[in-house]
Amino acid sequence: MAIVRWDPFRNLTTLQERINRLFEDSFPHLEGDKPGMCAWTPPVDIYDADDAIIIHAELPAIRKDDITIEIKDNVLTLKGERFPNTDVKEEKYYRRERCVGKFHRAFSLPAPLDPHNTKATFKNGVLEIEIRKPAEKKPKKISIDIK
Repeated sequence: MAIVRWDPFRNLTTLQERINRLFEDSFPHLEGDKPGMCAWTPPVDIYDADDAIIIHAELPAIRKDDITIEIKDNVLTLKGERFPNTDVKEEKYYRRERCVGKFHRAFSLPAPLDPHNTKATFKNGVLEIEIRKPAEKKPKKISIDIK
């Protein structure tokens, strides 16, 4: 049996999504309102891998050239943009639920980290950022002669 972390806001988020869909289905888009243009936030997992902090961000349908990663003052900032599909004309859509547009996420990172020793890979719509921890300084052993 798998252990699942309890999230007290999971049901609240699900309820909010249901209410949003109810309103979207009940009321047609107003003139000038662009379907698909909405605020969206990619889901992120952050965990400690002993010698590094690992961040996974789900970024489907985004090119790696449209993603920016910055680390400053132990804050990682992830920015990007997902563009609409231009192969399908707007009037041909029956339903359009995937959001497009810009996103911005910022995370405080635990100290100490070595931001100069960071690497990122982007595969199958998942961005992985690995920020290495600095090598631990081992205490020096000092022998003291007793007189």
